[in-house]
Amino acid sequence: MRVVVQRSGPARVTVGGQTVGAIDRGLVVLCAFAPGDTDLELAWMARKLPRLRIFRDDEDRMNRSLQECGGGILMVSQFTLYGDCRKGQRPSFTGSAPPEAAERLYARFGELLRAEWPEVAEGRFGAMMEVQLVNDGPVTVILEREAGA
Repeated sequence: MRVVVQRSGPARVTVGGQTVGAIDRGLVVLCAFAPGDTDLELAWMARKLPRLRIFRDDEDRMNRSLQECGGGILMVSQFTLYGDCRKGQRPSFTGSAPPEAAERLYARFGELLRAEWPEVAEGRFGAMMEVQLVNDGPVTVILEREAGA
């Protein structure tokens, strides 16, 4: 499992001009799944995100988590995080889980994330989405949990 996390001000996902998920502030989480991912990887990531200390404290250091600052999580599926561009000019996505498995993993990740954090909004799996956000900082981190790790 691979995620790109952005500390964000207002953020939203639209599909066909309609907002399907939005937060006022918090974390925008772009997530991709690998073929071997299980509940172990999903649960690890769901526990990690609300506790990730990337928010400013009173001394302007990244030392606070979402748990301390409040806010929401906007979860967006993005299989292209597994794009491999080492050969040629067109990315290969063979490292990404097949769509049927990825959709199931995405839904399960949403369940596990909601068990850890009360405010979770989502994009729409498999849809052409527009993601708008105000990257606060900017702060962007990449987290990865390999299957079986």
